Amino acid sequence: MKKWVKRLLISFGIVAGLLLAANFGLNFWLKTQLPEYIKNNTDYKVSYKSLDVDLSTGNILVTGISVNSKDPQNTNVTGLQGTVDTLKISRLGIYDAIFNKTISSSDLLLAKPNLNIILAKPADKKTGKKRKPVSFENIRINEGKISVFKHTKQKFLSVQQLDLLVENLQMTEESVEDKLPVVFDRYSIKGQNFFFRPNDVYAVTIHSINTADGQVAVENFKLIPLLSFAQFKRFYPQKAQLVEFTIPKMEFKDVVLKKNKISFADADFQNPFFTVYNTGVKGGKKENRKSNFEVNLENIKIKNAVGQINRADGNKLLSAGNLNMNISKLVFNKETSEQVIPVGYKDFTFSGKDILYAGHQNIAVRSIALKPTNGEINDLSLTSGSQSSGKTTMDVKSSHIAFNINKLEFINKKLNLDVKDVLVENANGTINAGENKPSKNTNAGILQSVVIRKVSLKNSNITYDKGKEPLAFHDLNATVNGIEIGPKANDQGLSFTIKDYFLTTRNFAYKTQFYNISLGLLKLNKNRVQINNFAMKPLVSRSQFIKMIPVERDLYDLKANQMTAEGDWDVFSDHKFINASHVVIQSADANIFRSKIPKDDPKIKALYSKMLRSIKIPMNINTLDLKNSVLVYEEDTPESMGPGKLIFSNFNMNVKNLNSAKAKGKATKVDININCSFMNLSPLSVNWGFDVADQHDTFTISGKTSNLPANGINPFIRPYLHVTATSGTIQEMLFNFKGNPVGLHGTFNLKHKDLKIAVLNKNNHEKKGFLTAVANVFLKSNSGNYPESVTVENVERDPTKSFFNLFWKGIEQGLKKTLIGKNVEKTEQKVKNAVSSVKDMKQSVKDIKEEIKHKKNTSPAQEEKKEKKGFLHGIFKKKDNTEDK
Repeated sequence: MKKWVKRLLISFGIVAGLLLAANFGLNFWLKTQLPEYIKNNTDYKVSYKSLDVDLSTGNILVTGISVNSKDPQNTNVTGLQGTVDTLKISRLGIYDAIFNKTISSSDLLLAKPNLNIILAKPADKKTGKKRKPVSFENIRINEGKISVFKHTKQKFLSVQQLDLLVENLQMTEESVEDKLPVVFDRYSIKGQNFFFRPNDVYAVTIHSINTADGQVAVENFKLIPLLSFAQFKRFYPQKAQLVEFTIPKMEFKDVVLKKNKISFADADFQNPFFTVYNTGVKGGKKENRKSNFEVNLENIKIKNAVGQINRADGNKLLSAGNLNMNISKLVFNKETSEQVIPVGYKDFTFSGKDILYAGHQNIAVRSIALKPTNGEINDLSLTSGSQSSGKTTMDVKSSHIAFNINKLEFINKKLNLDVKDVLVENANGTINAGENKPSKNTNAGILQSVVIRKVSLKNSNITYDKGKEPLAFHDLNATVNGIEIGPKANDQGLSFTIKDYFLTTRNFAYKTQFYNISLGLLKLNKNRVQINNFAMKPLVSRSQFIKMIPVERDLYDLKANQMTAEGDWDVFSDHKFINASHVVIQSADANIFRSKIPKDDPKIKALYSKMLRSIKIPMNINTLDLKNSVLVYEEDTPESMGPGKLIFSNFNMNVKNLNSAKAKGKATKVDININCSFMNLSPLSVNWGFDVADQHDTFTISGKTSNLPANGINPFIRPYLHVTATSGTIQEMLFNFKGNPVGLHGTFNLKHKDLKIAVLNKNNHEKKGFLTAVANVFLKSNSGNYPESVTVENVERDPTKSFFNLFWKGIEQGLKKTLIGKNVEKTEQKVKNAVSSVKDMKQSVKDIKEEIKHKKNTSPAQEEKKEKKGFLHGIFKKKDNTEDK
């Protein structure tokens, strides 16, 4: 053997011997002196039955360990108290443990530990001082019973029958601050009776946890409030909600806890039950610090969840049963927490049954199913809530609602929604309109853009009720296309537009105070309207109507077989307009009744040009035709025996360019042509025109009627003028007037023949012969073949009366000048003088009668006087009831 080899072997032998001796000496020293050394140089007292240390590997095996803190009141270091049956440490950093007072090891085995751990007080962030960590790369615990307390002695975490295998476990106060008591890479865990108290409000309990092949099963998980609801509101007045929930069973795998991050996969929560108690604090107290907490859930399933949300008064706000949800790739982190929806996800499905919401509008849903791209609701019921006073509410049921979504996203915290279609089927009920109070919130909020490409309403019956004026749609079917909602300029409210729509309804009904308006059929779209069997029937009798109105007012009874309109219009957007090419009303039957018994209406009546000009939107109707119709006007007075009547049958009217003078560049002149049969006896034609844009409201009206038997107008003049035409014919009547809101003027021409009248008493039965004779004396019974026109002038308008009152005044003046004479005033004075003479004669007869009465002699002369008196009495007896007309 060579000399250097021999020396090398001797050297190795010496080193090995020294190591063996050192190891033996260290073991001897540790067994006899380590407890005393730990007691003198650390914060703990330790005792054990046996200890074996391998200095070369750092492996330590200890049995029968008992450990206690020297000063349990010292909160600056982690406190320990308890026993460990067996402790095995692999590759312990002995130098760091002795000189740096830090414990680090690659592996740690604790068999049957029974430990109470008191965490050290958190480090002062201002000073930057940090506690010395305890770090193990791997830790195994068998049959452990461990309790962890905060430095305040408040229990933080506890578990029994713990079997744990964790790689790279760390537990520091920082993890406590982030709501994670421990962090690790890989794990296997089994235990019972877990307890975790993250704060002073809640505690978490778990009956058991078990891990098999990476799958974790948790039974009877509970989040329990530590305070009653009354205590919670008292001690946390700024908090908005108190939560309580139970999950009988949940499973998940691949759990990762690192610093502020929790992630796991395939989470399955079965039969959870939750309750949320609202305190009534709006918004609650907001945290200024942004959350650094992060949760990643690869897949999550919730099966058959049941829950409810309560109001501050304890009453139920929301409840739901059999909720089911599947979410893939659920993420909560710093970025998502700043969004409107604080979580991110790849996909989800949601379903539920028996959902109830109680607010000013109660909502009940038998079942619901949702996905990011579509949704379906079955048996939706809306009812008025107890807090619905003054608000719009609905008492409506729908058997089925479905929708499909093209896109739903938030950009810069603004909603962008694109809905493909919405279907509502069998909606039945009433919408009760609330008070129209202006909204204080005029901005668009989080809304950026909402597009609903199609909305369909099928087989529905809806009543819109506003102030006891219900509007009922029966057998309603509607389709609306291209709804767009977005913020207006400067964020002042929302704009609303519709591209196209189509609506049909049968047996439409609308009730007002005095009328029931009904339609047999209504078809409506953006370019055409069709109405069949229109009716506007009074709900009250004429006598009732007169008692109910404070001033004069018309009572209408209207019918029309069909009304149609063609063109285009927009009455939904901010830029409303009506542009109809043709409107047709077929076979209308209109009865208009007015009583002069109520007081006159003192309001100023605008002419039709001003009425049209007051319409706020552009309106143009190129042609309006009223065909084959009947118009009846009836009027009574306190003295009349029944109403007077005017009848216009076979009524046809053509209106050109009916407008509101709001469309730039379009003509504003309105032309109206009327042809009808007057009193079912003679033709009548009228031409009427005005310019809506004319601020002076001038108009022209002219017309012609012919071959009218004079007695044909008796139904109108007899009831309250107590005059009848007994014979004669109005061969032709022409009028041509111009006017404005002040009055009218023009010409009038009447051709008549053999015209005679009779004056009646108030009972309209007995002819008043003398007045009839006087009237016919001054009446021109014949006009001749070519009568001259008379001038109608200085006809003043009563601004509280309608246009037709002014028009009738013009006709009246023309009739007087034609039938009585051009100097109407003088002729009327002659009639008055004649009547006055009759009155004087009557008084003389009374004087004679009185004188004869007092004469008692019976001479032949006296008898002769009596005979004369009787003769005069017989003549004037018929005049006793004469009236000055």
